Amino acid sequence: MRIGYGIDIHAFGDGNQITLGGVSIPFDFGLLAHSDGDILIHAICDALLGAAALGDIGNHFPDNDSRFAGVDSRELLRQVRQMLADKSYTITNVDATLVIEAPKIAPYITKMTQNIASDLVIAVDCVNIKATTSEAVGFVGRQEGVVVHSVVLID
Repeated sequence: MRIGYGIDIHAFGDGNQITLGGVSIPFDFGLLAHSDGDILIHAICDALLGAAALGDIGNHFPDNDSRFAGVDSRELLRQVRQMLADKSYTITNVDATLVIEAPKIAPYITKMTQNIASDLVIAVDCVNIKATTSEAVGFVGRQEGVVVHSVVLID
């Protein structure tokens, strides 16, 4: 078994929605990013790539490559899954924590979990997504951005 850890951080910017786990969530801001800014999926991609010793998301999908401008991060996740499958790895589980002051994430977690499980071709009960606030501390607490931590197990 191999364990991978991923983290992603994005600042808020112009917009009226954020995308997390492939779910569009109405909000007062968007996330600054080259792709669709789905930091939940980005952190999971990094964790999976790390577990398989395949580098990181920036190596495979660089932000200076126009092919990835505005790309749907679910497509990146499916490509990462295929990279692991090509190395004969099986994804055992995914656990991720969003650190976000607002908006409230709980109403969207079920759909995020379903999207990620579907893209990784694993059972829904092998994906866990949680959200917490930073109790108004730091840049997350000031609602300047979001952090996501992810841990995966592959075999």
